[in-house]
Amino acid sequence: MRTITRDQAKQFILSRQGLLGSHRFIGKEGAYQYVRRAGCIQFDPVDVCGKNAELTLQSRVRGFRKQMLHDLLYRDRLLVDYSDKELSIWPAEDWPYFSGYRERSVAQGRRFAGIPELEEQAIAYIRAHGPVSSDTLPIEGRIFWHSSMHWSGHWSKESPAARSVLEQLYTDGVLLIHHKSGSRKFYDMAEKYLPADLLHAPNPCCDESSLLDWRVRRRIGAVGLLWNRRSDAWLGIPMDSPQREASFARLEASGIIAPLQVEGIRFPLFMLCEDEPLLASVLDGTLDSKPRLEFLAPLDPMLWDRKLIEALWGYHYSWEIYTPAVKRSYGYYVLPVLWGQELIGRIEAATDRKQHLLTVKNIWYEPGIRQTKKLAGAMESAVRRLARFNDCPDWLIPAV
Repeated sequence: MRTITRDQAKQFILSRQGLLGSHRFIGKEGAYQYVRRAGCIQFDPVDVCGKNAELTLQSRVRGFRKQMLHDLLYRDRLLVDYSDKELSIWPAEDWPYFSGYRERSVAQGRRFAGIPELEEQAIAYIRAHGPVSSDTLPIEGRIFWHSSMHWSGHWSKESPAARSVLEQLYTDGVLLIHHKSGSRKFYDMAEKYLPADLLHAPNPCCDESSLLDWRVRRRIGAVGLLWNRRSDAWLGIPMDSPQREASFARLEASGIIAPLQVEGIRFPLFMLCEDEPLLASVLDGTLDSKPRLEFLAPLDPMLWDRKLIEALWGYHYSWEIYTPAVKRSYGYYVLPVLWGQELIGRIEAATDRKQHLLTVKNIWYEPGIRQTKKLAGAMESAVRRLARFNDCPDWLIPAV
């Protein structure tokens, strides 16, 4: 097993993420290519200075605008929003791999009284009238139901019938999200937007073990380096520790992943063997390591394993959005700050859309970070980009 330094591990991860050196992802095509590389990016509807998926792309894609992600999802249909690592955005080409998930959703839905009859009504109405939301689908009443999108037990709760049937058909793969208006989802028939040969393609994985290996490999690639330990990086993958360990063993034996020992870290980290040229450029010093200052999204793929981030960078990050205000160490919606290969602090920024103003509420630097003119200039430039990304011609930044 090869041994690398922590700095080399950090350079490897950041370069694979597109966060170090010159921008390799540019414009809408770059946004699409990054999502393909990551496999999936998490969706969260909270929009303080951009939604999580948008912020993930903004930090990596030069010239990224929110409309680009909207077009990739709802005009070009190259991406879909669906379950993976919680609710996520992933390439439409991966649709066949989730056939088993959709089949289980169909079986689960049949357990709820009234759902099959409501599905027939909803499908007939949508085919006749086009996209609907739970407010515009003329199905009244409430039923006992629970979405398999976040299924965690054999229980149900009373929910509006219109919303329940739409979400059931969505998790079944019969409906896709046609578009969103704020946080409201509008649904339409999947058959109108996905090619038939993709929509009905068999799962490329011949059994559950090979599907698990595909998903584990995908998550390792999304982060860059991952260890064979319990981790939030595996959220959404139904496996226990023995199944994960067996998957790692199969992938290593097949030459798909390889272990690396990082100095000072007890557990080996695993990389995709296809990334061998990238590792070589790190080790021989030819890597493009031009530093950039970027703000990372709270659920950024690089941050999926917070313990790994702490082990490599000595940086502790907790998303405090659900923490009571009096117990927060920082703020409601705080973004990690990356400069070069180091995580140097965090920033809290919020957009006033009526005044078209981005306000930086606070910046917290890590201990030992020297606040030089160069850093101040890089920070101001990054804040200016964040403001422009949020369609704000003006911004306020505190003197720090």
